[in-house]
Amino acid sequence: LYAPVSPTFLFWLSRAIQEFQPDLLHLHLPNTSAFWALMLPAARRLPWVIHWHADVVASTLDRRLAIAYRLYRPFEQRLLAASRAIIATSPTYLAASAALAPWRERCHVVPLGLDPARIPDPDPVVLECAEAAWGCESEGYRRFRVLAIGRLTYYKGHDILIQAAADLPNTQALIVGTGEQRNRLEALIQSLSLNESVRLPGFQSEADLNALLATCDVLCLPSLERTEAFGLVLLEAMRFGKPVVVSDISGSGVGWVVDQAGQGLKVPVGDAQALAAALRALQNDSVKRTKLGQAGATALREQFGIEPVAAVITNLYGWLTHSANGFHPSQ
Repeated sequence: LYAPVSPTFLFWLSRAIQEFQPDLLHLHLPNTSAFWALMLPAARRLPWVIHWHADVVASTLDRRLAIAYRLYRPFEQRLLAASRAIIATSPTYLAASAALAPWRERCHVVPLGLDPARIPDPDPVVLECAEAAWGCESEGYRRFRVLAIGRLTYYKGHDILIQAAADLPNTQALIVGTGEQRNRLEALIQSLSLNESVRLPGFQSEADLNALLATCDVLCLPSLERTEAFGLVLLEAMRFGKPVVVSDISGSGVGWVVDQAGQGLKVPVGDAQALAAALRALQNDSVKRTKLGQAGATALREQFGIEPVAAVITNLYGWLTHSANGFHPSQ
């Protein structure tokens, strides 16, 4: 449980408003530092846009969040009440959000976006390192490559992928990231005798991550809860034309992104057998993998690229600033 609070945020926000003279204030939540805006008259005179990335989910796996949310919620709701518009990143997340329910008429759905130009094709030297990370393979033989990227934490479902890997012959899985679950995952890999087929390479640079995406066969996102609100890594997979297999999490945007893009397969949450079956289906059908990957690449250009997303937000800004006469966020 980690919720940083910046004591100097109030000063810097006041200074930024004074120097920049903005027409509106765009706040990203969840973010405890944003609560300082409630105390700043200069901020309260502006129309506010709240960018809602995720609820503070009362996890069934980590109940500390439910306790902490009792303290967080009053400030969260005051911010929402003071907003002029709220951006949710998917219609499914919006529909399931209890926190946003009282403010539904202010909500606009705008997905997250990715600028493909910021993710260049990997350098050949880095690609060689990525090939080495996948392990030594004899000439003419290549194992099916499954990549998972994310913090090694309770809701990511990496243990489900490891269990699925036990039913996937000729497969190499890399689970990239750091976190408190590493020792537990390593023990699971050891107990299933998967040391040669499942690896935890730890932290990777952005360039190395891109190279792993470029050289994998499929990206897997086996998360267990709607704490996984959107799955930005799905857009990164689109950038490299890779198919995905994801958990169909109720109330999350993950399944919606995959459906909109047509880029992959969905499986029931926490079902290792179903996950293995979906991965095996893609392992045995290279034509389908290519088709799904191409659909994702098209979706990135047309729907999830930064340009179409920025255009929608810019239009929202225009509507707010032209209709803000006499508006006070506290009203």
